[in-house]
Amino acid sequence: MTDDSALYLGMISGTSADSIDAALVSFADGAPQVKATYAYPWPPVLRERMLALMQDEVALDLDAFGRLDVEIGRCFAEAALRLLEQSGTPATSVRAIGSHGQTVRHRPTGDHPFTLQLGDASVIAERCRIDVVADFRRADVAAGGQGAPLLPALHAMLLAHDGHSRVVLNLGGIANITVLNADGTVLGFDTGPANGLLDAWCLRHRGESFDRDGAFAASGTVDNSLLDALLADPYFALAPPKSTGREHFHLGWLAAHPHLANLSPADVQATLLELTARSVSEAIAQQTPPMADVLVCGGGTHNQRLMQRLAERLAPRMVSSTATHGIDPDFLEATAFAWLARQRLLRRPGNLPAATGARGPRVLGAIYSAPAADASA
Repeated sequence: MTDDSALYLGMISGTSADSIDAALVSFADGAPQVKATYAYPWPPVLRERMLALMQDEVALDLDAFGRLDVEIGRCFAEAALRLLEQSGTPATSVRAIGSHGQTVRHRPTGDHPFTLQLGDASVIAERCRIDVVADFRRADVAAGGQGAPLLPALHAMLLAHDGHSRVVLNLGGIANITVLNADGTVLGFDTGPANGLLDAWCLRHRGESFDRDGAFAASGTVDNSLLDALLADPYFALAPPKSTGREHFHLGWLAAHPHLANLSPADVQATLLELTARSVSEAIAQQTPPMADVLVCGGGTHNQRLMQRLAERLAPRMVSSTATHGIDPDFLEATAFAWLARQRLLRRPGNLPAATGARGPRVLGAIYSAPAADASA
């Protein structure tokens, strides 16, 4: 059992790998209430190494892999400590940290399906002196599931509307949707790329880590030949449950298309933005009634051009940020991992089999105990 007066701290670095998002969460009233947040920026050199690994551009020996796991763990610990310091919260007030870590490979299909997140949880527990729950996805994969998305259960708790269908769209490095049907059933899956390709192309051609307000994309023209070639990727035609990541949708994948050769960087950026808008809108149209509204979270909410194209393509559906419902779009995922940590301590399931395809509900995560209070510093 857990003390409902205790706080939980959730952390994740998503497929964009732009920062470690941390949220301090209370469950005093049952539903999560965010008390404080913090975004810890990745050291640029470490982020570059992570992105190369995530995109199949580098092979690591075991020594390098082990060092990277510890480096990432230290950054997650620092993110948690800074949030506690910033909010004036003593570590003793936090029952557990839920740390998603950084996904570096996601292969949920095949003869030996697996998903791999780095960020040594023992390092976090040692440095923060707080119990840590981590490794949330592998139990679902072991049960035949995709291991993703894991947020639909929390989306249903926070945003379901009786008698009305609704979609929660997360625009991270990869886009995923949660369909909250009017009859109470829930569906969720990854639709394809979102910020990951846009950010990578922008960094390569502008030297900027993201396309502020979508201005770079807005300066170009969509090339329909390239767009059609990208949309022909078999992933888009797969039926849910399904999930994906940077190991599939990365700049090497983009470079394989010959249509790229004669286009300006701005035209490619415009086409990549349209790829996200179209793949997302078509997935929503296939899975929901025409009047289901769409609530958007994740970093993509700040891309004005992308939000505009989504609103145009999804009309007459209403498209708005989750902020309109009092939920910070930048920290919903971090909040979810605080909730998942609590679920683990209560021995309650954290997955939603209708979304992941697992054989049934599973308790997710492994517990890494903090050192005893009297342990030597």
